[in-house]
Amino acid sequence: MNHVDLLAGPPPTHLPEDPAAVELADGAAAADVVRRNPASPAAWAALAELAKADGADDVTVYAYSRVGYHRSLDMLRRNGWKGHGPVPWEHAPNRGFLTCLALLAMSARAIGETAEWERCSDFLRDSSPTAADQLL
Repeated sequence: MNHVDLLAGPPPTHLPEDPAAVELADGAAAADVVRRNPASPAAWAALAELAKADGADDVTVYAYSRVGYHRSLDMLRRNGWKGHGPVPWEHAPNRGFLTCLALLAMSARAIGETAEWERCSDFLRDSSPTAADQLL
């Protein structure tokens, strides 16, 4: 007889490979990759990271990361995520989502949206403590 541990929580979610990640790794411009792959968390994360690195206004980083975050939620749900549970950083295709979530948290804090900072940073830590440690 098999026993299920009801206290164990949901299994980790592992997103599928993101074709945009290959384009980005090959040096394609983030904006061009977003145009070809608008559902890609990795593409939106790259665009938000680039905007931040280039000194763009925090509102721009917030907007890019929010789009990536919402596209990520759609992808997570399609891959069995039920609204909570681990999304491990160690699984490379999850990094686009986790990066968008971290950038959303940090840009929310930068524009004074404290409740969003707290919600997103808590969500990141609950999803992947490793990602929270590396990204926040």
